[in-house]
Amino acid sequence: MQSEQNKVLKIFRFERVIIPVIIGLGVVGYFSFKDFDPKPFFEIQPSFQLWFWLFMAFTMVVMRDVAYMYRIRLLTDKQLSWRNSFHVIMLWEFASSVTPSVVGGSAVALFIVTKEGIKPGRATAIVMITALLDELFYIIMVPLILLFAGTSLLFKSESSFLFINSKLGIQGVFVIGYFFILFLTLIISYGVFFKPRGFKWILLRIFKIPFLRKWRFQAAQAGDDIIITSAEMRHKSFSFWARASLSTWISWTSRFLMVNFLIYAITAGGDHFLIFARQLVMWVIMLISPTPGSSGVAEFLFSDFLGDFIPAGLNMAVALLWRLMSYYPYIIIGALVLPIWIKRVYKFN
Repeated sequence: MQSEQNKVLKIFRFERVIIPVIIGLGVVGYFSFKDFDPKPFFEIQPSFQLWFWLFMAFTMVVMRDVAYMYRIRLLTDKQLSWRNSFHVIMLWEFASSVTPSVVGGSAVALFIVTKEGIKPGRATAIVMITALLDELFYIIMVPLILLFAGTSLLFKSESSFLFINSKLGIQGVFVIGYFFILFLTLIISYGVFFKPRGFKWILLRIFKIPFLRKWRFQAAQAGDDIIITSAEMRHKSFSFWARASLSTWISWTSRFLMVNFLIYAITAGGDHFLIFARQLVMWVIMLISPTPGSSGVAEFLFSDFLGDFIPAGLNMAVALLWRLMSYYPYIIIGALVLPIWIKRVYKFN
């Protein structure tokens, strides 16, 4: 019991928490003071518009988390209370904030859900289906956004990224990321809803290839996870999937609309459909970020992608406000919830 507690504390140790904070604030500080101009700050006047849209942005943060809490309760057949669901979501977000985005917080989430009294098999299914629903939102939204926004305005950024010893523009990274997510989601969906044992058999055959053989154990484990998830989820009702999907769409839409409302607080102009659309492109870049919680990368991308819609000189200020509402609170709340959660799940006196 004590060793398990130590593992949890190690995941959330101080060094993991402080590093993303320093990186994020460092990037904001560098770009803010590089070409600092105090004039735009003095031009912002307290007004009904400012406070109303800041309130709406905060409302989107709350709605996002409530939707996540509802979904985790639904997936656990209400085995988790609202309070326990709050603990799970806050710690899940905390884990995502202090681990590289490319890694994510799913492994920690599996541990957290299991410690809530959910059997390991069901916990595996819940975490996997959660990820699947999130990816489906993205897969469906991207074609719709491209249909209405087009590519000329969507990929206006001139930034490039190093990919397999060659430079790729934003559009190239986006296309590779999208089709990778699409391929992975289709394969997992096929395994979960149609042929789970056939999926595992194919995995094991693939990982018999000599240069892949050293990962054969992990492949077998992934196959087992698919079989467990299939047994838990494939016979759920249409109503169950409709509610799970709706809560997913509400949480992700709220996440993106929060940025729209922040920008609306500063300026009433701008193409807010395009602001929403560009966030989908930002998200796939942030997904492959090597920094904890996309620190540094997120702030830079915000200014690069959405700077067109923000008065000159305020890009990084709005980027910092965005992170203060959507990222740093989960580090603070997670740090406060962690000792309470540990005491509860381990039943310390």
